[in-house]
Amino acid sequence: VGVELYQQMLEEAVAMVKASVDEPTALGTQGFTPQINLGTSILIPENYVQDLSVRMSLYRRLSELEEQEEIEAFAAEMIDRFGALPDEVENLLDIVKIKQLCKRAGIDKLDAGPKGAVIGFHNNLPPKPEALIAWIDSKRGTVKLRPDQKISLLKSWNSISQRVSGIRALLTELSGL
Repeated sequence: VGVELYQQMLEEAVAMVKASVDEPTALGTQGFTPQINLGTSILIPENYVQDLSVRMSLYRRLSELEEQEEIEAFAAEMIDRFGALPDEVENLLDIVKIKQLCKRAGIDKLDAGPKGAVIGFHNNLPPKPEALIAWIDSKRGTVKLRPDQKISLLKSWNSISQRVSGIRALLTELSGL
């Protein structure tokens, strides 16, 4: 996965340079990749897809998916080719879905654990600050704006599936602001 991550970062850097040459303002919220940590294992296990080159091509394809329907079609294809999805692959697909929600909401860093989450916006600039402040005010007691311009959410999640669905619901709210 290290080589794949390097390749993805290199492709993004080249795309950003090309975008800045063609159109200097194109580096807005589309020019970043959110960093997401939900404290869960996300990978395609070797015992699920034995061939390394096939696994790498699956990672590459997965990194290019942008729409919910594409992710669902990818999951269906994996089930057809390799059988039922292991938990790690399901988690990986969930992360890809969450990544798309983060891009829509302008979030570039998301750390979530059993007691809550911390959210950072791209360049410390939320897309709609007024709407975000109103949203934070409506969630008084559970959501706070920290001095470092990050949002902290206090929420107890007993399982990974609760955490993933809670984060998805949160990001859906934020992307709708």
